[in-house]
Amino acid sequence: MKRKRHNPEQIIRKLRTAEQLLNQGQAVADVCRALEVSAPTYY
Repeated sequence: MKRKRHNPEQIIRKLRTAEQLLNQGQAVADVCRALEVSAPTYY
């Protein structure tokens, strides 16, 4: 499987979405699953 790289716009969009989901009370693991990234990638 080819490794996917995100461009800067996609990274910013995912981080903003993650911030919104975390503010809604979701766990980091759930946010990572929703964004299709691993927990180490998020941190």
